[in-house]
Amino acid sequence: MRVLVSGSTGLIGTSLVEALQAANHTPVRLLRSGTRDHTEARFWNPASGEFAEDSLVDIDAVVHLAGEPIADRRWSGAQKTRILESRTTTTTLLANAIATARNPPSVFLSGSAIGFYGDRGDEQLNEISSAGEGFLAEVVRAWERAATPAQESTRLAFLRTGVVLAPDGGALKAQLPFFKLGIGGRIGDGRQWLSWISIQDMVQGIIWLLDNDVSGPVNMTAPNPVTNAEFTKTLGQVLRRPTILPTPKAVMLAKFGRELTQQLLYASQRVEPAALLAGGYQFRRPDLAGALRSNLNKPQ
Repeated sequence: MRVLVSGSTGLIGTSLVEALQAANHTPVRLLRSGTRDHTEARFWNPASGEFAEDSLVDIDAVVHLAGEPIADRRWSGAQKTRILESRTTTTTLLANAIATARNPPSVFLSGSAIGFYGDRGDEQLNEISSAGEGFLAEVVRAWERAATPAQESTRLAFLRTGVVLAPDGGALKAQLPFFKLGIGGRIGDGRQWLSWISIQDMVQGIIWLLDNDVSGPVNMTAPNPVTNAEFTKTLGQVLRRPTILPTPKAVMLAKFGRELTQQLLYASQRVEPAALLAGGYQFRRPDLAGALRSNLNKPQ
């Protein structure tokens, strides 16, 4: 299968391209500039709406992962606009191209996030749960709406992604220096739920979705969410470091600002990957300790 991948140089995209090659698929990078290696590529310019008509020729599937990182900067008004438009503009461009293609790809897997559900406490959430409130929920709703023109021409699924655990990027990489020094700790009272997925299951789940007839929202999370306190304790045990002191909220507020801190670090989302489980996907890393040890190369 020839798979067009946007966001192919990001945390998930980089691993996905490697996994597609290992599974005897042909990844085709969708880039704004020249390739850095010999991988086949197509080019676009979402800011100007440029996407060549022949970019979907001989493409069997599209995996759309492009978007401004959520937590790289404080949420100023301008940054919130960048976060929203980097998702809706690119998704609209791809969805419209698929909708009007003479021979459209058979599947469109469009990026999304569990931010759709908002802060829901202990409520157990699956793909039929209602949308929540807040900036992230608004972004995800607009993001998914932008993809809907494609569903008349192809199978469309939304990759509602949780916290991706990978050693070379994302939330885990940001926390590791503190935990290795023995100063990592829970956030707040630690009772908020964290729905995570290993990078291995993230990319293998995407590849599985290419071949299995699943459409609509798909929660890309492991089947065993944990509280922040449990995550903190488990990561400390894997690294053999203490996790006694909680992370001061003042530190989070100073670094990220109030809105980002509240919606990303203190929000609680207890998400079940119901669509993947119902479809028969077999998780490689279903438990947190195993996922952390695997990604950090730690023995059992």
